[in-house]
Amino acid sequence: MKENIRRETRPIFLGGFQIGGSAPISIQSMLSVKTSDLDGAALQIRRLIAAGCEIIRFSVMDMDDARAIRSLKRISSVPLIADIHFDHKLAIAAITNGIDALRINPGNIGSAQGVESLVAVAKAHRIPIRIGVNGGSLPKDLLAKYGHGKEAMVEAALRHVNILEKLGFLEIKISAKASSIDLMLASYRELSKRVNYPLHLGLTESGTLLSGSIKSSVALGILLEEGIGDTIRVSLSADPVQEVMVAKQILIALGLRKGLNIVSCPTCGRTRINLIALAERVEEALAEFQDEELTVAVMGCAVNGPGEAREADFGIAGGVGEGLIFARGEIIAKVPEQNLVEELLKLIRESR
Repeated sequence: MKENIRRETRPIFLGGFQIGGSAPISIQSMLSVKTSDLDGAALQIRRLIAAGCEIIRFSVMDMDDARAIRSLKRISSVPLIADIHFDHKLAIAAITNGIDALRINPGNIGSAQGVESLVAVAKAHRIPIRIGVNGGSLPKDLLAKYGHGKEAMVEAALRHVNILEKLGFLEIKISAKASSIDLMLASYRELSKRVNYPLHLGLTESGTLLSGSIKSSVALGILLEEGIGDTIRVSLSADPVQEVMVAKQILIALGLRKGLNIVSCPTCGRTRINLIALAERVEEALAEFQDEELTVAVMGCAVNGPGEAREADFGIAGGVGEGLIFARGEIIAKVPEQNLVEELLKLIRESR
């Protein structure tokens, strides 16, 4: 992996899980079912964890949701975050039921007295708070003063930060999400200059699986390459598991996380094999290696494939009814097309 160039941030802890400081960038997602739907929530939590999700957030909209936290904590091996708006009593209930962290905005979670009560409980239980600013719901006075720009985003975040700091609470994480890539980038860059709290990155309302993945990859990739960001969520109108898979690929592509890297060539007139189906079969077959630092190439041309993919640890190159198995550019064997994936998998397992 590449040398860590991230900016220095103040670490916080969700139970024993660290965000910020020297901790690796973590991947988050959010449940898409009602939290009190215990069967549905438990199923999604298990699927997200299996996909590699490290922090799971969910909405707490009523006391049934708050009480469900005790049950969900028993089945989750990763930290859980309660997302709460406008009701400090629900936030307190989430803490007393075992939540690991909160996502609130102290400026609109309740009265000043309610905020003081909540912060006192959060302090006693060592529960961090994420301040979540969204470009679509900025305060009217800031919009009138600055317009819809980074200044309004950053000042909105700092207002909430100031409330917590005045109460002596410093276990803070901040997000400044927007659906505009330009606004999102500008806001996080400015925040990174103004505070040393960990930053949670996300491009909100990014879109469907394809368009949202592309926009999120661009936005998150730019900031992460600049050393900004401690934890990320790829927000998609899709299965939450897809959010985790895309986030992992972003971090792997940037060299910020070890993991399986499958490279495959585009099809062309020289291709004499169903390359798209072959690449999909390889990706599925190598799922067991998803957390290993391994590059595998799937090439469509047996003439140029091994040479063009010489940097790959292993690979296959298709021909007419057959293909080559190679390792670091050296041809290992020629096998029938139907055995390519099986023989590749066998070679990788034997080399472990």
